[in-house]
Amino acid sequence: MANGGPVEHGFPHLETVRDAITALYRRLSYDTVHAFDTSVPPVDVAFCDTDDLYLGAQRVARALVRHFRLPDARLIVSFREMEQAASVELTAGPEYFVELNARFRTHRRDIGAALAHEIAHVYLHRLDLSFPGTRANEILTDTVTTYMGAGWLLLDAFRQDGVSSQKLGYLTPEEFGYVLAKRALVFGEDPSPWFTSAPAYEAYVRGRERAGRDGRQPPLTAAGWAGRRRYAQDRRRAQALRPGGGAEGAGYSFAPGGDGPWRVTFPCPTCHQRIRVPVRGRVRARCGLCRTVLECDT
Repeated sequence: MANGGPVEHGFPHLETVRDAITALYRRLSYDTVHAFDTSVPPVDVAFCDTDDLYLGAQRVARALVRHFRLPDARLIVSFREMEQAASVELTAGPEYFVELNARFRTHRRDIGAALAHEIAHVYLHRLDLSFPGTRANEILTDTVTTYMGAGWLLLDAFRQDGVSSQKLGYLTPEEFGYVLAKRALVFGEDPSPWFTSAPAYEAYVRGRERAGRDGRQPPLTAAGWAGRRRYAQDRRRAQALRPGGGAEGAGYSFAPGGDGPWRVTFPCPTCHQRIRVPVRGRVRARCGLCRTVLECDT
């Protein structure tokens, strides 16, 4: 939790974020991912200063447990002085003990954000899905929280002005915006009206711009002139080096296809699984993981 200190910006964890999206699709079925097509609504996690602290925290926790489809999980929420925003004791369940930073006693509007991350930990624990290393695993948790419809709360908790700042989670604000935008492209859901923080909305816009670029990379037909020209040069260079294989481009690579045409491998702009298609002009491909249909010019 950045509380008054410097806030990291940009996209330093983007590769891990993309790996997390791929891992989520691989661990869950397409239908399960798409069962989370609606984000947790603001009304379900609203917290007024007049609400009872403990009853309100339990109410918000129950709403998030329902959102993550964990009906048999019960969260016991408490508050104490601690460095991090929150922590959860991961056990076999059904009861899980969550501790929130004592500052949330007076910053109650962000209790939902802190609980969303911890409940996502419980969700991933039950899925037996994790990344090696604490930081990579926390990035996975932030990514899953956001992609499954509760992470807009974490981004909205980002506030910054000339004298103070606050940020929850391990992703940068722009990376939260990136994952939110990836989710919006899949489910057609616009999170913009939910932001109460102007810096959070600005970070979402920057993340949305970065996410949009994923769908404009060659060999996709939506790629711009410069990208198409570079792709053609890389293709000619790779084929000239035959049979040694591929020249690397902007995320794509070429390799001989045996007796058939050359093949190009590139990441799916939705789930980032690698897709392999023949180099033979216009090709329509379907990602076997997220079922996205891709129009390509190889």
